[in-house]
Amino acid sequence: MSLAESSRHRSGAGDDAFWSDVDRHLIRYGGRFTPEVIVRAEGSWIETEGGRRLLDFTSGQMSSILGHAHPEIVATVSRQVATLDHLFSGMLSRPVVDLARRLADSLPDPLEKVLLLTTGAESNEAAIRMAKLVTGRHEIVSFAGSWHGMTAAAAGATYSSGRKGYGPTAPGNFAIPTPNAYRPDFTTPDGAFDWRKQLDHAFALVDAQSVGSLAACIVEPILSSGGIIEPPLGYLAALQAKCRERGMLLILDEAQTGMCRTGTWYAFERDGVVPDILTLSKTLGAGLPLAAVVTSAEIEAEAADRGFLFFTTHVSDPLVAAVGNTVLDVLERDRMDERAATLGDRLRAGLLDLQARHEVVGDVRGRGLLQGVELVLDRETKEGSDELGAGVTRRCLELGLHMNVVQLRGMGGTFRIAPPLTSSEAEIDLGVEILDRAIDEVSQELLG
Repeated sequence: MSLAESSRHRSGAGDDAFWSDVDRHLIRYGGRFTPEVIVRAEGSWIETEGGRRLLDFTSGQMSSILGHAHPEIVATVSRQVATLDHLFSGMLSRPVVDLARRLADSLPDPLEKVLLLTTGAESNEAAIRMAKLVTGRHEIVSFAGSWHGMTAAAAGATYSSGRKGYGPTAPGNFAIPTPNAYRPDFTTPDGAFDWRKQLDHAFALVDAQSVGSLAACIVEPILSSGGIIEPPLGYLAALQAKCRERGMLLILDEAQTGMCRTGTWYAFERDGVVPDILTLSKTLGAGLPLAAVVTSAEIEAEAADRGFLFFTTHVSDPLVAAVGNTVLDVLERDRMDERAATLGDRLRAGLLDLQARHEVVGDVRGRGLLQGVELVLDRETKEGSDELGAGVTRRCLELGLHMNVVQLRGMGGTFRIAPPLTSSEAEIDLGVEILDRAIDEVSQELLG
């Protein structure tokens, strides 16, 4: 049975011609396709060709922070595409410069220089390229649970999946342990996670392997594809100190955590650190392809003096830059940082209630409207189950809730829950209710 036939068999969705074209013409690029034909989306909801409405608890690909088809974004796209959509990459427009200035104004010193691109992979590629040029070195450190993109340097710094079968990456990529307090590899005498000892050990190994060319460390303030892992408070400051000791730059990838999602404008604000280079994507375009690299004037000047080159087809495109300005307008006017914090508290309370009532909910973690729920077969052993995670995901879809589960070796299935910041309290509650029912039914079926 083909992938599309399997999807159609499970859901009864779509017509034969559509799914036949899927089988015949689409390259499969990761996992199974959702067994529904999507025809429209608005707010927190996605509508299928068969007329079903799905509550979107992933904000598209973790990007649509203002929901789908936000009227102000629709108006901006309609106006801008009719006046100034795309230019030669060496030309500038007012939306591009306005967005660069406003991003700089939203960030602490010395972050003030901005490069506007399209995707998270592209922004991380540019950041790593800049770090290598400025430092004159080539070695890059990142978390063992990281996801930074599928282009060359970004993929080289990605360890959560996708490394097998493609031949060698660029030399000098090192992984350090993910600081996962739920599954600690270093502990204090009382059993608590000893992240300082873990970090010391990690960099001792990095130093042993390095050929003396450490350029940068790139990390997510909250790992998403790694299972919604939030480093303990103090970790990022200690990591930055390790970088300073070695002359490395610290790059923070806020693809999913930036633009108010975690309850502050940027997730790094909680930790009192300022990265040398910041990358933004996903949430900046609220569903459209917009990304940014932000750094200091000093680093930008050094890069320019050394001939920094990142000339791409869609660098500084006016259409998506105009959308980015509208995103900032809405986030500022509607105080979406505060809204994300308030709704996040409500979501977390609901998820903690599920943990109290379902033995298979091993851990609840995250911040604001980026929360994770890890499912396990046994709370003591923390044994995971791909079947359990996949079953709950499938049942949620049948009940009208779109969820995404991350299943990594050595971990249980972890749901990445990222509703739009525009969600209502009722939508947050409904999503938790559907998840509750799905966990109950699937765990009873599989575990008795």
